[in-house]
Amino acid sequence: MCDNPSTDHLFQQLDDYIDSLPYKKEDLIVILHQAQALFGYLPDKVQWHIAQKLDIPSAKVYGVVSFYSFFTMKPRGKHVANVCMGTACFVRGSEKLQAEVEKQLGIKTGQTTTDHLFSLDSVRCIGACGLAPVMTVDGKVYGRLNDPKEVEHILATYETENQISETVVH
Repeated sequence: MCDNPSTDHLFQQLDDYIDSLPYKKEDLIVILHQAQALFGYLPDKVQWHIAQKLDIPSAKVYGVVSFYSFFTMKPRGKHVANVCMGTACFVRGSEKLQAEVEKQLGIKTGQTTTDHLFSLDSVRCIGACGLAPVMTVDGKVYGRLNDPKEVEHILATYETENQISETVVH
């Protein structure tokens, strides 16, 4: 168990989830998804904890985490934007879209904004080729993004949501 009391409850939730599974070692990817949903990312101590809980080598856990692009070992922003770089999106201008999102967020692909509001990544294909070029934010698909103002509007929506939720909390 982690020494940090602020994450102890997350480790307990992860343990409870693992204990509820009938096939533990065979469900490593499912467990990693749950761990990432709980912690926001998969730091070494979470990977090591999973390895101990499943009685498997930590190298196996690390191997799976580092192989699949949907797992991350770095803290992410509150909202994750992905620009699709599949063939249809690429042909229809995903490079320009990616450059515009990078410009508006002030970060490069693979980075997180300093306020931890956005992380930006690229993906190979999300299967929305008819809407190319496409971007997702937290899994929501935005298509036919050829105008920088559309990108600005989308990002502003999430910034506004964040400001409203901070106002409600405070």
